[in-house]
Amino acid sequence: MQRRDLWILARRGLTRRPIRTLLTTLGIVVAVASMVIFLSLGEGIRKVFNDELGGIGPDVQVSLSGFTQGFAPQPNLPQSTVGDIEKLAPELGITRVTPVIMSVRGSLDPSQSAVLYGLPAEQGINAVFSNVAIAQGRLLRAGDSGVAVVGAKASTNLKLSLGSTLRLNRRSAVKVVGILAKSGGLNDSFIFMPLVTMQAAEGAQNRVSMVAVKLDDPKAARRVADQLAKTLNLEAQTQGDFLSFADRALKISDAVRFGISLISLIVGGLAVTNTVMMGVFERTREFGTLRAIGARPGFVRELVLTESLLLSLVGGVGGLLLGLVGIWGVNLYTQNLAGFDAAALTPRLTLLALVISLLLGLIAGLLPARSASRLSINEALGRV
Repeated sequence: MQRRDLWILARRGLTRRPIRTLLTTLGIVVAVASMVIFLSLGEGIRKVFNDELGGIGPDVQVSLSGFTQGFAPQPNLPQSTVGDIEKLAPELGITRVTPVIMSVRGSLDPSQSAVLYGLPAEQGINAVFSNVAIAQGRLLRAGDSGVAVVGAKASTNLKLSLGSTLRLNRRSAVKVVGILAKSGGLNDSFIFMPLVTMQAAEGAQNRVSMVAVKLDDPKAARRVADQLAKTLNLEAQTQGDFLSFADRALKISDAVRFGISLISLIVGGLAVTNTVMMGVFERTREFGTLRAIGARPGFVRELVLTESLLLSLVGGVGGLLLGLVGIWGVNLYTQNLAGFDAAALTPRLTLLALVISLLLGLIAGLLPARSASRLSINEALGRV
């Protein structure tokens, strides 16, 4: 018998009980779709970081504790560090040194959250973010104090317009003098203000979160970072270090999301096992007839495994399609919230979903296939 006939027999075996097969398939579809949606979040954030890294950060950033406090470190670095780095600038090929203070404005409502970013007004936002452009009003300029330039999404979410007042806390407020053009990136959710304003609001006079360093030759970032760390006894990271840290964090979150998805995958696998096992029980006489006309036990085993694989493959493809719909919904929400796509279906995620679906079908079909192949002809033909 040809391989094509085996697949035809497997399809007929599954369509004999269409409702049961459909419900089992839907279980696999939901399980695979949940895994795809969960893991697509990590893929999407990786893509955002990779696409925007060149325009959203310095070649080297110097801080007291590196990334141990996350992406927005506390303002615990003495501002005198700026002068120490400037003394090394001619030797290390440093073209700009920018003190920065950061704070995350959190809220139970994600749309009300934003990143507050303070830097010297005379250097301007472009000292660190090279891809920003003004849409309304103006950018920061020398002598500014008590003002802010707001990203496009932050402006929409916080309902800020030119001339609006934004309260930073009970004792501090700033006036909006500019709104940035939408870039579709992370800085759409940033609020930029002069360094002195942020220091006053945070009670961090003469302290900064980090020092951003621009180089004449960005390729020398690793060497410069090592030299700064050794000379100043501080932490110095490159853009590559930032990506590595983000990737490690995303891998941990991917593992957690996959663990959650694994529960539904196991349930889906048990459903496949139940469906195929019931099919084996109901078709005992059919298998006995196949054996009587010359089919070997291996053929019966292959037939049952093929049914299980076919069921899982259809469920896997359906899960990918449903996952695409879910990813579209997630990106619709994050675009409205922050201006970027947080989820992405990458080729490796697609391959992973299909491989797991087939592996699920293979494992789920082992027990029913073994039971079917070990039936004796007399017992099978004699069963009512």
